[in-house]
Amino acid sequence: MFHQLVQAYLDCRRTKRNSASALAFEAQAEHNLLQLHDELASGTYQPGQSVCFVITHPRAREVWAAQFRDRIVHHLLYNQIAPRFHARFTADSCACIPGRGTLYAAKRLEHQVRSITRNWSQPAHYLKCDLANFFVSIDKAVLLEQLQRQVTEAWWMELATLVLMHDPRHDVRVHGSKAELALVPAHKSLFNAPDGHGLPIGNLSSQFFANVLLNDLDQFAKHQLRAPHYVRYVDDFVLLHQSPQWLNAARQRIEAKLTVLHLQINPRKTVLQPVARGIDFVGQVIKPWQRTTRRKTLRTAMDRLTDMPTEDLHQAGNSYFGLLRQATHSHHDRARLAKLLLQRGHAVKADMTKIYPQRKSA
Repeated sequence: MFHQLVQAYLDCRRTKRNSASALAFEAQAEHNLLQLHDELASGTYQPGQSVCFVITHPRAREVWAAQFRDRIVHHLLYNQIAPRFHARFTADSCACIPGRGTLYAAKRLEHQVRSITRNWSQPAHYLKCDLANFFVSIDKAVLLEQLQRQVTEAWWMELATLVLMHDPRHDVRVHGSKAELALVPAHKSLFNAPDGHGLPIGNLSSQFFANVLLNDLDQFAKHQLRAPHYVRYVDDFVLLHQSPQWLNAARQRIEAKLTVLHLQINPRKTVLQPVARGIDFVGQVIKPWQRTTRRKTLRTAMDRLTDMPTEDLHQAGNSYFGLLRQATHSHHDRARLAKLLLQRGHAVKADMTKIYPQRKSA
């Protein structure tokens, strides 16, 4: 198992190498990996303390960061058991699956819209739903039963159970003030979740477990509803059909199915309307013959870059250019972004796809 642990370590540090926890682990990487291996092999491994903090963009929410060594264990478990689940997921399940990020989800939905409307020549409707307080509402007992269907090896199932059932609230260090924590609505806080419910947002394991849980919904949509067109990204999903009556009936059956999973649709975020009006999904708006970036996302980007410290502009500007490039019709938006960054003293590539760092004055 040691070579698998080393691979998990390499995967983990690819995105978390500069964190304080990662740097402390890397200072004695060989010793720490051997110690972690011995704990896993002997069955004495226990997850450590988590750090909880609040982010405010695009909305206030808690993020729970596990220690670096625990993240290695998450990657170890994911690398071992995820492929068997991925093989059973539908092609319309997105997020935390290799090659299926937001761009894949947007393109997948756009393809399905063009299919059902015969390239926008025929009318159709869409039903867009969002699950209420999804990560906080997850019933771990339901999820555990789903894992047991596919993970037959006793040792890996014990590790999956340990990671899943660990309650980070019992050992947590909170970063930030009480005022920042108060920005998160009480019903969306993991601190207020009932025992045995809720997964911490911020861990690879939580993202993977969420897909395992909602695979039952995906399979229901495809094989019981026989939905001709359906796409899901985390807890947002869209169904397409020529008949709004069919979509309303489908929603009622989905709500009944979600009851089995102990989940609910958020009625305030449920939309049923013609596809020609545009479908807001994964940060893009799909309209006839074009995908554009959501207006709110662009406004937020412009506001943040206007007030952002100069030393942070290079990385943030390139990130926003990368985001805008995912849309098929983004030239005007990229031009606005480029103008702002030029005004702030940065050089912009001619095709408006990236910026260059400012030269330091002599």
